[in-house]
Amino acid sequence: MPGDPQMDRTEQNLSRIEKACVDKGLRMTEQRRTIARVVAEAYDHPDAEELYRRAFAVDPHISIATVYRTVKLFEDAGILERHDFRDGRSRYEEISEHHDHLIDVSTGRVIEFVNQDIEKLQRRVAEELGFELIDHRLELYGVPKGSKRPDRPLPKPETQE
Repeated sequence: MPGDPQMDRTEQNLSRIEKACVDKGLRMTEQRRTIARVVAEAYDHPDAEELYRRAFAVDPHISIATVYRTVKLFEDAGILERHDFRDGRSRYEEISEHHDHLIDVSTGRVIEFVNQDIEKLQRRVAEELGFELIDHRLELYGVPKGSKRPDRPLPKPETQE
């Protein structure tokens, strides 16, 4: 629908994903385009199984293996970022402007935010320890105020080697 902000954002993201793929020399098959479109439309950090469900709804010829291979290809090419939000599954989002995440451990909902005070504090801490900060990832875990805390502790994050 013309003028629809949701559609405009999807087309903008898709163009960016497709352009990034072309810039990195990736061949864009029709199935990869479908998966790129599904990623561009995602606002919820889906895992590969959810990306598969959404892609399958568009093209029933897409297999789960194709989704896994494409997600890995996009990740290796620096187009997607994989997150471990300690819920037992890898979740994905398009690499974009820097932001941090607040994860509601009772529902799994992921809230993106930017806070300049936190950004300044991180740079200051790095400086005080004799470092120049070149990157960081901040994930906060919580429950809405007044909600019941989870009965079990959160699993430890996976370490990347």
